[in-house]
Amino acid sequence: MKNNNWYFDNEPIQKTDGAFVKWHNHKFFDLVFQGKVFHGEIQEEKSEERKLVIKINHRVFHVRKKHELDDLISALGLDKPKIKKIKEFKSPMPGRVISISVKEGQEVIGGDSLLSLEAMKMENALKADGTGIVKHILVSEGAIVEKGSVLIEFE
Repeated sequence: MKNNNWYFDNEPIQKTDGAFVKWHNHKFFDLVFQGKVFHGEIQEEKSEERKLVIKINHRVFHVRKKHELDDLISALGLDKPKIKKIKEFKSPMPGRVISISVKEGQEVIGGDSLLSLEAMKMENALKADGTGIVKHILVSEGAIVEKGSVLIEFE
């Protein structure tokens, strides 16, 4: 078979003879394959990026058409997501440290919980916005911190 140009949920797929699409309108369609009918719906269309999010029989798929520049972009490493390295974590607001979720030496990635801060009678779960290894925790539970105070340093 010849090379694949389509990706379904980031996995290459082979073109299949005998399958066809019957459109009902700009959003709804039936996919017919080997005599079976699968009902589909376009949920999101990103024509500029050659991407679709479709739903077939209650299952969501991400479909992408390969572009001739994709191999070059991949070979140059430009398709890798950028990872933000964090050096320090500062308090976004004044408050009191309720709990600390990390330990020195621990590796964190974006979205990991770092600590909880009480501000204006509300508990705020503060999360990492990048990756790093905890070098020093500069506060303890119960500490009162000002906005902009460095709470955690990273390697």
